[in-house]
Amino acid sequence: MNPTFLKSCLLTALLWTGIGSSPAAPVVSNVRVSQRAGTNLVDVYYNLSGSGQSGASVTVQLSGDSGASYGLPISSLSGHVGSGIANGTNRYLVWNAGTDRPDSFSATMRLRVTASEDREGFALIPAGAFTMGRTSGDTDSDAPPVTVTVSAFYMGKYEVTKALWDEVRIWGATNGYTDLRVGGGKASDHPVDSISWFDVVKWCNARSQKAGLTPVYTVSGAVMKTGTTESAANWSANGYRLPTEAEWEKAARGGVSGKRFPWGTDTISHSQANYYALSGYSYDLSGSVNNYHPSYATGSFPYTSPVGSFAANGYGLHDMAGNVWEWCWDWYGATYTIGATDPRGATSGSARVGRGGGWGNDANYCRAAGRGSYTPAFTDFSVGFRLARSSVP
Repeated sequence: MNPTFLKSCLLTALLWTGIGSSPAAPVVSNVRVSQRAGTNLVDVYYNLSGSGQSGASVTVQLSGDSGASYGLPISSLSGHVGSGIANGTNRYLVWNAGTDRPDSFSATMRLRVTASEDREGFALIPAGAFTMGRTSGDTDSDAPPVTVTVSAFYMGKYEVTKALWDEVRIWGATNGYTDLRVGGGKASDHPVDSISWFDVVKWCNARSQKAGLTPVYTVSGAVMKTGTTESAANWSANGYRLPTEAEWEKAARGGVSGKRFPWGTDTISHSQANYYALSGYSYDLSGSVNNYHPSYATGSFPYTSPVGSFAANGYGLHDMAGNVWEWCWDWYGATYTIGATDPRGATSGSARVGRGGGWGNDANYCRAAGRGSYTPAFTDFSVGFRLARSSVP
């Protein structure tokens, strides 16, 4: 037997900063590693402290160049890794190095254990009718006020982070999802960006399968794992998916009707969202006009903020205005309802809907009724997404 052997396997702990106004920041310490003699299994122990009530998200990354970069696939992990990890000493996980790095002997291989606040969780958006579209004297030609009814569903409280994207993408790479884009992200706790609509629906399927749930998106009856063929959606499946445009707007409004913004008022400022303040809008009350958000316009693009940096709306959802545009299921069209109950847009088109505006967009695009459109293959560092589910057991 010739097991994979990591001649110099060094684990480093990254002491993560908190997100938003959280009272504590998860801290990894006292990391210990050993390879079981005569096997490919690597045992990792660490201590975790400072995580909130929902636990921490613990990620393991692999380097083949002494820590200069951490991009090698590593998916054969079990134990205290992933989301919802509670504080404690001797947290424990196992890496099957032989599966991820068969027949590899290296003096430059490194592992890194990191922890961040668990920015997952879903909010129940109740069933009911609401007025979708422009309000407060706005004049959007493609967002006429229309009353629609949406069934109850679940919406992610946060935009999907780069850390979560990476975790699922790495798992997917060894489970048939071979062309998921690496994506961008200013930091692990910032939203993932530069991912296409096609990337997102495949990633949703990968995350569903990773969690033992039923994938939503199929092509000719098979789970969509690769490629750019238009998919069908199984709306009764319990897996992860994109919200429809109507679901997104209902969730964004937070239970308040007739107001421009998710927090239930007709005005916006940099204390409420990460966007580009532009003169000419009477409802933009930011003191720093013609400028990006002063707290996040640092370094190079993108000027995103950590998810959850601003107060939630009435449904407990953060960043429904600004930060990154969020992909929706629907094809873009001037007539966006296609039915008064659970509208899901047109059956075909050339562009998919984006909602919420981004860090580089002005207040007009950050309104709950504001709409954007992009071809499904489009990528940009101002476009990300959040998850929805039809049911959560």
